[in-house]
Amino acid sequence: MSGMDIEERQPVPAGPGPGQPAGPRSGDAVGPRSGEPDGPAVTGGPGAGRSPLARRVLIGAAVGCVVLGGVLVLLPSTGPGGAPPPSPGPVARAMTAVGAGAPAALPDLAALIGDRETHLRAHPRDDQSWAVLGTAYAEQGRRTATAAYYPKAEKALRTSLDVRPKDNAAALDGLAGLAVARGDFRTAKQWGEASVKLAPKRWTAYPALVDAYTGLGDPKATRRALDKLLALRSGPVTRAVAARAYWDRGWREDAGAAIADATAGATTPSQQAAFLQQGGQQAWERGDVQESLDHYRAAVNTDPDEHGALAGQGRALAALGRTSEALRAYQTALAKRPAPRYALELGELYEKLGLPGAARVQYDLVRELVRRDAAGGVDDELVIGFLEADHGDPQEAVRRLRAEWDRQPGIAVADALGWALHRAGDDAQALTFATRTMDKEHGGEVRSALYAYHRGEIERGLGKAGPARRHLAEALRINPSFSPLLVPAARQALAALGEPPAEGLPEPSDQEEDSAHSVESVESGESGESGESGESGESGAAGESGESTGAAGAPGTAAPRPAPRPSSSGPAVAPAAPRSSSAPTPGPSTVR
Repeated sequence: MSGMDIEERQPVPAGPGPGQPAGPRSGDAVGPRSGEPDGPAVTGGPGAGRSPLARRVLIGAAVGCVVLGGVLVLLPSTGPGGAPPPSPGPVARAMTAVGAGAPAALPDLAALIGDRETHLRAHPRDDQSWAVLGTAYAEQGRRTATAAYYPKAEKALRTSLDVRPKDNAAALDGLAGLAVARGDFRTAKQWGEASVKLAPKRWTAYPALVDAYTGLGDPKATRRALDKLLALRSGPVTRAVAARAYWDRGWREDAGAAIADATAGATTPSQQAAFLQQGGQQAWERGDVQESLDHYRAAVNTDPDEHGALAGQGRALAALGRTSEALRAYQTALAKRPAPRYALELGELYEKLGLPGAARVQYDLVRELVRRDAAGGVDDELVIGFLEADHGDPQEAVRRLRAEWDRQPGIAVADALGWALHRAGDDAQALTFATRTMDKEHGGEVRSALYAYHRGEIERGLGKAGPARRHLAEALRINPSFSPLLVPAARQALAALGEPPAEGLPEPSDQEEDSAHSVESVESGESGESGESGESGESGAAGESGESTGAAGAPGTAAPRPAPRPSSSGPAVAPAAPRSSSAPTPGPSTVR
């Protein structure tokens, strides 16, 4: 029997791994799970109705059990030949992570991929191994920003379906997750809904559905999917999903509490690093630069392969004026994980520093990386759209982003398209899309400095001084360091607008502005909310009103908004205090 075969069959312990804290973790169930019986009911108190003799017999039996239990605990656990059982190897660790939808260590993923490839050469009809291999390929591609893994992942997952075309939820889940990694939210929705239809009580399709509905601009379906996920599963992975959804709804304290819980409950260094990185992104978007840097550093110290945190360090260091360190962090991140948005951020930092030649090199790299990703089926239209709008051809940006809006009309696409239209000189139409980013009915509840800045500049172009002043100031309040190039532009625009008039008619409210510039005025047959059958089409589900939440509860029903909870460990993710508009040194643009 080979070493790989032995490793594959090793049980994965339920307790903490090496170096992990013992004891219950936040988000883990202690005692019977919800919906499971707690055991037989006991009435009348201990020993009720028993004779003294019976009680003495029971006491003696209990003492004997305690003594025997102590002996068994003291005996060493042994494996074959009397040796202690080994700790889970890399294949078993990666298998557990992949099955739970959790981040896996890159060396463990490589070991799992090699193991399944070897196994499938001898057992090509093993549909489960094909599904595991495909999911591992997708995770490897996501973690390394190597799009070449995605066609291999799709081929393996579709092979699993060919071998077992019916009742193959694992392959459907893997295809949904692959589509999310590629940024193809419509395809993710189709595969995820197919999995849910096949196995309604299986939780693993719902994280992909939450991301898919968000990307498609369907907030009601997003809330329903999150409610069902939290009703079916608890633990750090689901808390991290909830943190993203809460943030998008503008619930910053709830999002901070959820990601702190996920970090505290992480069972592996890779999980903990991923959740620390997510907490760092929250802190950055709140404008808490030092806190974001603390999170990013902790993430890299926990798992050096958490390359997104390296780029986050570059963003925060530049905002703190530590330019040389920021450049090194970005360069390292790009070398290890060549994502187009990192190159765009680095190029804008070079431009801020008065190095246009170095900036152009990075902008050319963005285009090269986008072409490479497209060959692997990755949708980078938002990144290339911003690049063309700000540093290239705005009309090309409009063309690309209109097509993206037709495919998946999410809030992020509305913001990018509105900005491209502004840069192309069409402010009237641009405002209809910028308004969408703050329209709660369509999911525009996230407080984003970038969205507020874009809307303010568009309103300034239309001569709407009051709303422009309000939104430009809001951008600087939310995050005074959101972009190295746009923060100075926001300050200059506010100075040009001057102070609001001391007398006269009140300035129009956001609601009045929104009603005058609805996206529906430029759309026919708008598809911002999924109207298809499946998750997005069911009735009576949570989220029909603006007060439904993503809290755990019965599927399809509204639940009260969860109260924020303090974190038990890890860097604090506290709500940001109100900030003045006198911003510190500008930092690089937000990750778009």
